[in-house]
Amino acid sequence: MIENHYDLRRAVEELTYEFDSVGPKGTITKVVMYREANVKNVYNLGFGDKDLETGYISDLVVTNNSDSQKVLATVARTLYLFTERYPDAVLIATGSTAARTRLYRMGITTNLEAAKQDFDILGLNGSEWEPFRKNITYYAFAVQRKPQQ
Repeated sequence: MIENHYDLRRAVEELTYEFDSVGPKGTITKVVMYREANVKNVYNLGFGDKDLETGYISDLVVTNNSDSQKVLATVARTLYLFTERYPDAVLIATGSTAARTRLYRMGITTNLEAAKQDFDILGLNGSEWEPFRKNITYYAFAVQRKPQQ
């Protein structure tokens, strides 16, 4: 289970989660959104900073609030909460830039052994999905909760 994460605020349907990143740049509201794709039980995981004045969520802003591991752990925590409510869901994630996709890959790699206990994790290598392996450049990730024993 994920230990060092921020407290989450979630919508009733558990498709949207918010939390505050706290660091040298101040308090930044982050949003994790799950949106169903055109395929039943397939959801896109979106993540970004929320502009509190407009409500707009940007997945291109680079916050550099010196808490990236805690932010990624918090996003990972939403996977657990979301899949408790939607246990058959397949979650697809990719970064808005190659650098963000690499950051997500590093986050998965750091927590891979723990995550593999609860989730099947795939990486998109070219045009093929394969079980996630360390040190491979992937273009997207697919995650599905393993059936409860």
